[in-house]
Amino acid sequence: MNQEQVKRMKEGKGFIAALDQSGGSTPKALAAYGVSEDTYSSEEEMFDLVHQMRTRIIKSPAFKSDRIIGAILFEQTMDRDIDGKKTPDYLWEDKGVVPFLKVDKGLADLENGVQLMKPMPELDSLLKRANERHIFGTKMRSVIKELNEEGIKAIVEQQFEVGKQILAADLMPILEPEVDIHSDKKEEIEEIMTKEIMDGLDKLPEGEQVMLKLTIPTKANAYSELIAHPKVLRVVALSGGYSREDSNKLLAENEGLIASFSRALSEGLSASQSDEEFNTMLQEATDSIYEASII
Repeated sequence: MNQEQVKRMKEGKGFIAALDQSGGSTPKALAAYGVSEDTYSSEEEMFDLVHQMRTRIIKSPAFKSDRIIGAILFEQTMDRDIDGKKTPDYLWEDKGVVPFLKVDKGLADLENGVQLMKPMPELDSLLKRANERHIFGTKMRSVIKELNEEGIKAIVEQQFEVGKQILAADLMPILEPEVDIHSDKKEEIEEIMTKEIMDGLDKLPEGEQVMLKLTIPTKANAYSELIAHPKVLRVVALSGGYSREDSNKLLAENEGLIASFSRALSEGLSASQSDEEFNTMLQEATDSIYEASII
């Protein structure tokens, strides 16, 4: 594992940009960017367009390491080029931004109030490619929708199980058991989930660390134990459907928690904007998310 990148993720001031929309969420991301589905006629064209969008964000002068310490990529983005370099190399060498890779294959059907990750039989081969592409770490998402202790336990156990497979490949796992922001038992779910995560952390071998990506908690500083845990490199927050304004406001209430926003980062960006308009909008976004992340 690149120790310079470990230090950057542990001590760096800023946030992680989530640029990892996959096949299922790409049409929504493009639509929000002003590119409607009738603009493309195949999946290949769709992914070409979303790579153009991501490239525009990454190459923007507003996308810089004094605000952004890491970026999460979709598998195809990892394999594509920016200015003749593979995207992870461009991020680190040209931007000073640590590259991560989304590795999950989507969500299983709802069971016991949660959606586990679908099976990942090709994970080992993907992790091998990630190492070849100079990826630092990975991210995988599952979702808790209801207050169900059995389901919450299963979610956390699956995250740690896959996390150990990723650690064995010498990559840094970001465990992401998202809590649905619309759940009427959100605070209680977060309490149970935190206890399960603490149990999983205590069982990790000495010297191993993971990262956590969690929904901004209902109760401010509810994750302080996790943030302080010696086996946690960093805890980052997802926006989960909150607007950027609401995400930043809630995030700023939590000391030591930094952002890893997707929709809240790209909110307001449009394919029709001039470069000046686009860069100004992105600068405003990165500045506001940065300020909320350094509390």
